[in-house]
Amino acid sequence: MISHFQWAPLHKNLPGWKISFYFNRLSIQALYHKDGTIEWTANPPTKEDEPKLKTMIHDLMVYHVYE
Repeated sequence: MISHFQWAPLHKNLPGWKISFYFNRLSIQALYHKDGTIEWTANPPTKEDEPKLKTMIHDLMVYHVYE
């Protein structure tokens, strides 16, 4: 489960966001691009956890940013 999810715009007038959260007691940071791609910048998840995390992140971004 993701906890302490935070997001902030990358640039004032351009889409894209910096995101950070905890998953399995590990602090993870990434860039969320306007096309929905995720670029891991610190402590990328394992290959097994990545698909599940991407789905959770997309859901959170839709809730927080697009609505």
